[in-house]
Amino acid sequence: MTLRIREAPSPNTEPRPEGTVIDTLILHYTGMQTGAAAIARLRDPAAVVSAHYVVEEDGTIFRLVPEALKARHAGISHWRGKSALNANSIGIEIVNPGHEWGYRHFPAMQMAAVADLCLEILARHPIPPRNVVGHSDVAPDRKQDPGEFFDWEGLAANGIGFWPERDGPAEGDPLKLLGRIGYRTDLPLDVLVTAFQRHWRQDRVDGIVDAGTLARLNAVAALDE
Repeated sequence: MTLRIREAPSPNTEPRPEGTVIDTLILHYTGMQTGAAAIARLRDPAAVVSAHYVVEEDGTIFRLVPEALKARHAGISHWRGKSALNANSIGIEIVNPGHEWGYRHFPAMQMAAVADLCLEILARHPIPPRNVVGHSDVAPDRKQDPGEFFDWEGLAANGIGFWPERDGPAEGDPLKLLGRIGYRTDLPLDVLVTAFQRHWRQDRVDGIVDAGTLARLNAVAALDE
């Protein structure tokens, strides 16, 4: 299936470093009151931010930056030993007001469009399941998006990223497990655990390593190894 994508070019882009392999897909929420406001900001030269795609709540997809170019969506970021992830990633902004403006669940039509777009991107680039992440995963000390209402499990069921079938043992060093998954480990443990919970244990987002969170950490760390 070929997606119908509306073009809305942003000037906030630049070439990727020569020889760069696109190996990471980062999902965001827009965190603004409307999709139109978000797109306007991502196209504003003064804002100096952008993303490759924006997905509206009704499922409409906008392309702001060609995948061959670098978009300015991740900022100061780190995942699996790499930093400054704008260079090697594709960014999708998903319209949602976010925690500041009334965070809400993502509509089914929007999530279906996100899944279709992700599948097309994954077919074009060597992005492993472990590198399909949220903004809060790669910038846990700065970001909360796409947040605990985002259906990561549903995406994984469609072959986008991964989700453990069962929990692992409730044992081990949580910081080492977080490092195995891909998180930077030089931040406070509660900050990292909160980011992990937003992605993989969404019913408890409190930064506390209880037995359930530790069991889920072990399960995720064991995936894709």
